[in-house]
Amino acid sequence: MKSYWRKESLRKFLRASNVSEAIISAWNSDESKRDFLDRIFQKHQITDSGKTVIYGMAQSLSEQATFPDLRNWEDSAQKISEATKAVAELKSYLKAQDEEIRSEREREQAKAKAQEERQTIQRTLTDKAKLQQRLESLHLKVGTQQGGYEFQDWFFDLLEFCEIQNRRPYVSAGRQIDGSLTHDGTTYLIELKFTGSQSSATDIDSIRAKVDDKADNTMGIILSISGFSSVAIAQASGRKTTLLLFDAMHLYLFLSGTLSFGEIISRIRRHVSQTGEAYLPVANFSG
Repeated sequence: MKSYWRKESLRKFLRASNVSEAIISAWNSDESKRDFLDRIFQKHQITDSGKTVIYGMAQSLSEQATFPDLRNWEDSAQKISEATKAVAELKSYLKAQDEEIRSEREREQAKAKAQEERQTIQRTLTDKAKLQQRLESLHLKVGTQQGGYEFQDWFFDLLEFCEIQNRRPYVSAGRQIDGSLTHDGTTYLIELKFTGSQSSATDIDSIRAKVDDKADNTMGIILSISGFSSVAIAQASGRKTTLLLFDAMHLYLFLSGTLSFGEIISRIRRHVSQTGEAYLPVANFSG
């Protein structure tokens, strides 16, 4: 997950690791990297030959010194840093295991156990329950500057979990941009509001000005934890609007497991295209 961001690069690595072509070909476009890897690791753990494949993959990953697939992204430095840390942890773990194992039988059992433990650690760090706990812990910080920074970090961790291409906060033409994400071929500038009051028409004007400065296919997402005033919703809506409005209920819709975050973006985008209304309450999703 850390070393290979592009699916095609991951496929090449799996082929080189002797994962069968039949298994790789069964990876459909709608299945995320995380779900696919979970599926193939479970399959390989039930046979000795499969465990050998897993161990070979672990050895190859632990020997990585460069990360070609992580170059030329806006956040390449961060991606490479995280991958380097993950490789170092894996190498340390494998070394400790090799020192403790004395027999071939014990070695084979340890290969599968090591992979299972690493999967458990990764899920603990990034699963939905953890994300929800972190969000709920921020409730008392709504309206504070520190809370805003922590919410910003939380939101981009959510995008990483969902495997949605994103860029963290940056400055463009003198304007502070809270970040961006790309979904279904459209890039959205992001505006995050972690305030105790509803977002106003002024907030709408701010994100619209940033979007209007960019390419024609650029849109904007404004996420306001406290929602929007009726005037703000009206200001954001209209003919050829380029804005999507999200509130806390959209986040909890994802955290509850009802829809993926990508599906929520697509649902609101479709509503905007059909009606010109920038805001679709969660209660109206089925309508």
